[in-house]
Parts: sequence; C-alpha cells; structure tokens
Amino acid sequence: MSLTTLVIMAAGMGSRYGGIKQLEPVGPNGEIIMDYSVYDAIEAGFNKVVFIIRKDIEKDFKDVIGKRIEKHINVEYVFQEQDVLPEGFSPQAGRIKPWGTGHAVLCCKNVVNEPFSVINADDFYGKEAFRKIYNFLNAKSQNPNIYCMAGFILGNTLSENGAVTRGICRTDNEGWLMDINETFGIIKEGNIAKGKDKDGKDINVELNSIVSMNMWGFKPSLFEDLEIGFIEFLTKLSPEDIKKEFLLPTAVGDLVDSNKAKIKVLETSDRWFGVTYKEDKESVIAAIRNLIDKGIYPNKLFS
Repeated sequence: MSLTTLVIMAAGMGSRYGGIKQLEPVGPNGEIIMDYSVYDAIEAGFNKVVFIIRKDIEKDFKDVIGKRIEKHINVEYVFQEQDVLPEGFSPQAGRIKPWGTGHAVLCCKNVVNEPFSVINADDFYGKEAFRKIYNFLNAKSQNPNIYCMAGFILGNTLSENGAVTRGICRTDNEGWLMDINETFGIIKEGNIAKGKDKDGKDINVELNSIVSMNMWGFKPSLFEDLEIGFIEFLTKLSPEDIKKEFLLPTAVGDLVDSNKAKIKVLETSDRWFGVTYKEDKESVIAAIRNLIDKGIYPNKLFS
C-alpha cells in the first residue's frame, strides 16, 4: 500500500478554544470531531497523520489527542510559528495572528513527501469525502500538478443557529474548479439561501451549490508553488498589514488562475458538521449519535 498522509491544521486550537483541554467532546466516550476524521481517513486507506500545531500547545495536544491516535496510525508533528519563514525574511513586528493556512501547509514540506489531504481540525467531513480524495490521490498516471477538493452541497453545511461564510465553487462541465467565491452571512430562507458577496451586495445562493470546506487533496509538488506564493505575499506585505494572512484557498486559486494547477472537485453528499456557534454543539452530538445508531461508527473509536 502506498503512503498517503492526512494533514490536520490544528495550530489555532489553543487560541480558539481557550486551551486544548477545553476541547468539547461530541462522541459518547469523549471523542472530539478530529477523532472521527482520523478514523474515517484510516478506513479510507490513509496511513500517516501530520498534525500542524504550535509549540506552546505541544504537551497538551499530545496528552489529549496524539497519544491515543499514534496507537492506530503513524503520527508526526509540524510546528507553525511566526519565525518559520523563507530565507531572508524575519517575523513581522506587532503580528499576533498566524501567517495563515497556506503557511501552515507549507510548514509540512520537510515531513510530507507523498500524496496528502489537508483538513481543518474542527470540521466533521464524513466518510465519502475521505474515500474519494484517497482514491483520486492514488490513481495511476496522474500529472503531479493535478489536485482535488471535496465539494459539499451548501444545504448540508449550514447552521441552524446563525449565518456562515462559505466558498461557493464554480466548475466547468467536467468538474474542474474554475473559481471559489467567498460568500458571507449565508442563512437559509425557505428553499434558497441568502448571503453577501465580497462587496457586501445581497445575493441569493442555490442550496444545491457546491462549496469548499477546506478539504483538499495534493501532491508534494504543491510545496514549491506554495513557497513561491508565500515569498510573493511577504514581499508585498506592508508593516501595517499585521493581520493579513496567506490563505490556502487563495493560494490554490492563484495556481488555477495561472494554469499552474488543476483542481478536480469531488462532490460528496455527506453532511458537514462543525461548531460554528456554541449552540451547534448539541446538534453535532445528536448527529453523531444518529450515525452510531445506524452502525456507521462504533460506539467507541480509539482507546
């Protein structure tokens, strides 16, 4: 079996949740959303996990998450820090925010030399997307600059407790990504969804639109292009831009626009879950309980 890696972006966990130990369990035996992602990835065929974390949460992360997972799959750690920069650049004065998801993935370049998928730590994606990405990455006779992305149905990604931001995907007739349009404040109203475009203009969005939930499939060739893009980003950065981030969807979109890469959108009908609002937690717990009752997951994932 060929080596295929799951990269999990978890560097923001400590700051977002007030410490790793405060991660909310959603499974009946204390499982967190990330446990289900790793379980699904292993089942699909992935045989290595790389966690992108920060140095200051390393001990807590390994105690709460890593030590359980490493009994079931090869685990490595990568640290996303302010000073992990290309040669000739130094940390930006006054910056508190991380350099962004594009930088997070770039931090993996020395430990990932095989096809890999990238996901958010706190999103539940479902089994189908992992299977489709794994199969795509391991298909024979593929150009190294042909990547993929899981495409979710907008109606399967909305919160009942408030508005969400989603990247609405436009594809050609063969399912290749043309562009992703960030759409803000999306709320379901009857049989449609309403939101705002990047200029703040009110727009209607079809509930069956395909959206990106930051679940990608890449080859190692991505790292060279990411580094070029990050250097360009840093070069253009002004001293007052201390909150600007090098984002993975933007970087990938630039590669598509410049014909340096092609992205196949792999549509999935699975429902996405996440705790966008604290009120979402109960619905996530109920949804996972339902999946367990249907026999899709065991009652206990990892000991």
